[in-house]
Amino acid sequence: MRRLLFLARAGLVSPARTPRRAVVLGRLLGGAFLLCFATGLVSHFIQHPAAWMGFPNQPFWIYQLNQGVHVATGILCIPLILGKLWTVYPDLFSYPPVRSIGQLLERGSIAVFVGSSLLQLVIGVLNIFQFLPLPFYFLQVHYALSFVIIGSLAIHIGVKLPVISRHWRRGRPEGVLEAYLDDEDDTERSHRQDDRLDPTYASPTRGLTGRVMTFIDSTPPPPAKVSRRTVIAAVGLSAVTLVGTTVGQTLTPLDSVNFFGPRKKGDGPQGVPINRTSKQADVRTSALDPAWVLTVVGAADRRVLDLAALRAMPQTTVRLPIACVEGWSQMANWRGVRLAELIALVGESDVPVRLRSLEERGPYKTTTMDANFVSDPTTLVALELNGETLDLEHGYPARIIAPGRPGVLQTKWLSIVEVIR
Repeated sequence: MRRLLFLARAGLVSPARTPRRAVVLGRLLGGAFLLCFATGLVSHFIQHPAAWMGFPNQPFWIYQLNQGVHVATGILCIPLILGKLWTVYPDLFSYPPVRSIGQLLERGSIAVFVGSSLLQLVIGVLNIFQFLPLPFYFLQVHYALSFVIIGSLAIHIGVKLPVISRHWRRGRPEGVLEAYLDDEDDTERSHRQDDRLDPTYASPTRGLTGRVMTFIDSTPPPPAKVSRRTVIAAVGLSAVTLVGTTVGQTLTPLDSVNFFGPRKKGDGPQGVPINRTSKQADVRTSALDPAWVLTVVGAADRRVLDLAALRAMPQTTVRLPIACVEGWSQMANWRGVRLAELIALVGESDVPVRLRSLEERGPYKTTTMDANFVSDPTTLVALELNGETLDLEHGYPARIIAPGRPGVLQTKWLSIVEVIR
């Protein structure tokens, strides 16, 4: 077994597989994961904030930027992790598999990191396309896996810090054999040196290594099938292609090359894409009911307004994006009544509110909004979109539109606005 593993690993020696290459790809991957983790936390806590948390409502594009970066860096991680795995996978054939407690910790952290990362990236891509035929709630699993990834990554970096520090900067000469044996332990290295001094010596624990290494040292390495530049170019080109052909669902200048993003700008009712339809929400009957009213509830007063009453109030037009957790966003013109003016009807100002939809089921049938969003003059109970009466799929007869909020919190088919005290 030892001979087979050693020969398998020796057969994978390549100028493109070096500790320096692994470190370069590793720091790019680590940076991408950290940025993705940070923006993911922001997105998660905007949707599920702790009692003490508050988030800014301006600039209006702040969540649009956050979620665009989150999805783009997640996609970027795919070619980076594949390139890193290609560079280091010959180490799977090391013998013995574990030489010390430190290496056991290292291999365990790598196994957890690689497994959780691949699972996270797969379900993340599936969620972008809203295709998750899996027996779990995506949001909870995605959130939990992010901590597993960052924790195992921290352990791996700590264990491999000596190698990382040696190869962090360019300049250290690296032969093929040196790169191949860079993580060899001191005992194995001393055995190999003894065997070179006495090639006839062949103990059960050392002879095989000596003979194989003598063969490797005395035989010119075969021409590299893949050069270092080819590996970096392949990873870089894959990253640019994947990100460039999907980020157009967020960045308008790249919309024309948005070949793989699930949402195209301008698609959908009234030129704006949608996620959740009225049929999925089961609101078609209640939303189209002529008796629909919006109820505004204050601490000491209550107002009930039908659609005609809302249209009779002063109307405001704003230009704000719908920015969804899947990474797509779309700017649009909205017209309606300022939320601050609505709650003023019941004697309230600068207070948080609870928003209720006509939906009877779903995790976002009820949402909350902090006072800074409520008092923002661009936060509307929207009645029109892009110069037309709000389409049913966009929340007719009325919906919330506010700056700096994810699409899932821009409550459609609005029914009740309730002041929170």
